[in-house]
Amino acid sequence: MKKTLYLASPYGFSPQWKEQLLPQFVAALESLGAEVWEPFARNNQIDFSASGWAYAVGQADLRDVVEADAIFAIVNGTPPDEGVMVELGAAIALGKPTFLFRDDFRRCTDSENYPLNLMLFTGLPEDGWETYYFTSLAEISAPDKALARWLRDELS
Repeated sequence: MKKTLYLASPYGFSPQWKEQLLPQFVAALESLGAEVWEPFARNNQIDFSASGWAYAVGQADLRDVVEADAIFAIVNGTPPDEGVMVELGAAIALGKPTFLFRDDFRRCTDSENYPLNLMLFTGLPEDGWETYYFTSLAEISAPDKALARWLRDELS
């Protein structure tokens, strides 16, 4: 059975990003053998014209974070998208394996050690956190990075 990976991303809010960026991430993650749960695609069953749709979306996304095996969070932006941060915080609190992606060159940090707010790294190991952090789309498939190793059951 494939491991499920929740893809936390702000890329579904823009039609161009949804069409051009999101499929590249889904394909890269699926090529490693993950079953990718992309919330913008998974929420297609929600009636956005009905009253209460926003609550239903939030609850569906949180349920997917809880039920997924791990989270892959796109943390671009200064600061990163607040919805992604809530999803990431929930996954960290639940002890889920956490993988971060940032190809945004701007620094957004309060620490010399990390390129982002230190709290985003609390779901990663202190030593070797860099293997859980991705800076390019091509790097996602690197066999020595933590994501590929986790999918091969090589991480505890």
